[in-house]
Amino acid sequence: MISSQIATFIRVAECGSFSKAAQALGVSAVSVMKQMNALEERLDVGLFERTTRGAALSAAGRSLYADAAEISALASRAIQKAREIDGANPFEIRIGTSLLRPCRALMEQWTKINAGRLDFAVRLVPFEDNPAGMKSMFEKLGGDIDLFVSPCDSRTWRQKYAVEPLETVECTVAMSRSHPLAQKNALSWDDLAGQTLMLLQRGESELLDALRDEILREHKDITIIDTEFYDAEVFNHCQRDGCLMESLSLWDGVHPSIVNVKAPWQIRMPYGIVHAKNPPLEVQSFLQVLKE
Repeated sequence: MISSQIATFIRVAECGSFSKAAQALGVSAVSVMKQMNALEERLDVGLFERTTRGAALSAAGRSLYADAAEISALASRAIQKAREIDGANPFEIRIGTSLLRPCRALMEQWTKINAGRLDFAVRLVPFEDNPAGMKSMFEKLGGDIDLFVSPCDSRTWRQKYAVEPLETVECTVAMSRSHPLAQKNALSWDDLAGQTLMLLQRGESELLDALRDEILREHKDITIIDTEFYDAEVFNHCQRDGCLMESLSLWDGVHPSIVNVKAPWQIRMPYGIVHAKNPPLEVQSFLQVLKE
């Protein structure tokens, strides 16, 4: 219901650059730039302040974005209302899902709430947990993907996206099934003495940074090695090298050669929904139903 140029402008404003908007839209950056140049010419308004470092919204551009985003949301609401009156198919919520970031908890909660009565359909969109797969998924977030469910203690995510906590999950210790400690039901700090522990690098998680500080201060006989990311290869590394790794209870069973054991620390990681900061009205309605 809104012009393609305005829709592209909204995406550029939300993504923060022509290139990121182009990736989210599945078009070339040149195409996005041409559309924005044409929009500025048609409106006779400078929407961007262009520098050697990129393009930022001008004051006029920020004003147009605020109003255009509101109009876009109203347009989506009008379409959905018309679909409901006509008895058309329910609005589709697209949920990203992967091995380490499954949407099971959300689907279980939604099934209890919905029971076939609410006018939303759910489509699962698989993605890979590796850095390239996550990068692609984030570029689609707010476009081809509405939301995904994940451990969500990341500082970067909280700055760039909106996070809706669902629950907390236990932080555990993962290791190869052949490791001498694998048969224990729970580990003590003495068990970890002399071991090598893989831990998320400093700066991303406040909880894990605090755990790192505790180990460095109180348990200096534990060797810490950093990992930049949690994906299947990290579990392969853990199994191959015989080290331990900080893990989560929800990842129990994701690797056939790795087991999770109760940790000596008492840490629970927030786990919830991650979505764009300004999602369409339908997605806002879906999230509101979950909250209520």
